[in-house]
Amino acid sequence: MLSVVAVAVAVFAAAAWFTTRPASVAATATVPPEQSEALLRSYSPILGPEDAPVTIVEFFDPACEACRAFYPVVKDIMAEHGDAVRVAIRYTPFHGEASGEAIRVLEAARMQDVYEPVMEALLREQPRWASHGAPAPGLILEVAATAGLDVDAARTQMLAPDVVAILNQDRADVETMGVRQTPTFFVNGRPLDPFGEAELRALVAEEVAASGS
Repeated sequence: MLSVVAVAVAVFAAAAWFTTRPASVAATATVPPEQSEALLRSYSPILGPEDAPVTIVEFFDPACEACRAFYPVVKDIMAEHGDAVRVAIRYTPFHGEASGEAIRVLEAARMQDVYEPVMEALLREQPRWASHGAPAPGLILEVAATAGLDVDAARTQMLAPDVVAILNQDRADVETMGVRQTPTFFVNGRPLDPFGEAELRALVAEEVAASGS
């Protein structure tokens, strides 16, 4: 009887440790050389210091609910590590017409130097314009205008050949990288696997420490 109780206690203790253990960082390899160019392009929007030693690449869809949920997490990670971390955005329009229009609006916002305010406004109001049951893409410019976007100028900028080229290249790179869901993260070329907030924080912290920052 005592041995049975001892085994039960041991099993309970092990289960408790497993569910409360801190996130560990898997020894994931960086992307292979043939994918490195597809991972990050020179034109990709950057949040944070351009010369930060740690780069989080986020495959991002502005209509994605999980991307909206992770945005404050990513901002908190950047704030925690200061100048050591930057975020590169790769567009991943998995949610159809609304995603594509929102991306073009973001590129117009970049031309007008209001990229982050417009991104935050679009994410904040995402439930209005990106409802998966009844998308309302016509609201996107209206929402962006509240964050400082010049809508009249944006209508022309959204159709610029450079913007179309960015969308087309990012779509191709999504296929090359095998991205199937958003957000998908890479930290200094290392894929986040398994996916999770704690795992992302741990992977970034490891890369920051390795950089000596």
